[in-house]
Amino acid sequence: MATLVSSGVTVPLGKSLLLSLRNVFETLYVSAPTVVDAFRGTVSRKVCDERLESWASRVVANSEMMVSVHGRENIPSGLTGHGSGPAFLVMSNHQSHYDVAVLYYVLGSSIRMIAKRELFDLPVFGGALRAAGFISIDRKNTERAIASLDDAKQELAAGVPIWIAPEGTRSPTGKLLPFKKGGFVLALATGAPILPVSIRGTRDVLRAKGMLSKPGVEVFVTIHPPVDPARFSHLSPKAARDALAEEVRRAIASGL
Repeated sequence: MATLVSSGVTVPLGKSLLLSLRNVFETLYVSAPTVVDAFRGTVSRKVCDERLESWASRVVANSEMMVSVHGRENIPSGLTGHGSGPAFLVMSNHQSHYDVAVLYYVLGSSIRMIAKRELFDLPVFGGALRAAGFISIDRKNTERAIASLDDAKQELAAGVPIWIAPEGTRSPTGKLLPFKKGGFVLALATGAPILPVSIRGTRDVLRAKGMLSKPGVEVFVTIHPPVDPARFSHLSPKAARDALAEEVRRAIASGL
């Protein structure tokens, strides 16, 4: 990759702090009115969905991402708001902050995300996440983590699809990290099918812990056939959890 050296600092050509800041602004722009609505008691899921859809489209457009999608036929109609059916757990790999915008851009805005507690502590943004129905998980506190999964159960029971990144954090190398088990316990407990999704390319837009975004990157999204946790019901709870996790991991890895 070509680089520019200025004042002793090496910067990859084509990468831009301005683009990163522009998309931070887009995030705050959509978050602020949601926080205000929550304060007034007028926040609604429909409005939040519309804002999420608009935000995802603007972030993708600002970044000039070229998003190629394979496996659209595997998207359940309920995810895009054009049908009904059981609530799904969406599980994907996690390489970049841009994964979130790409997933909303491709799968629709009805999804809610299980996100680490630290994001809910951020000014404005954290309040918007909470008001829009996103679920906080504290991985350092077992009791709170279990409570978060209970919240997710309620959302799934209400027909709300939930997105989980089973790696638990962004991969610094792009390779799949070990999977956390909570999402698979949740799937088995609720019977919610899992929709595995592979995302490739977002790491080239913005890497984990990076600050500079690169425009014009081609991003590939592969949507795999759903995995029904009931297929593993004949196994012991631990064996069922591990077998389900392994099948989902294989699916996601196949698209990277």
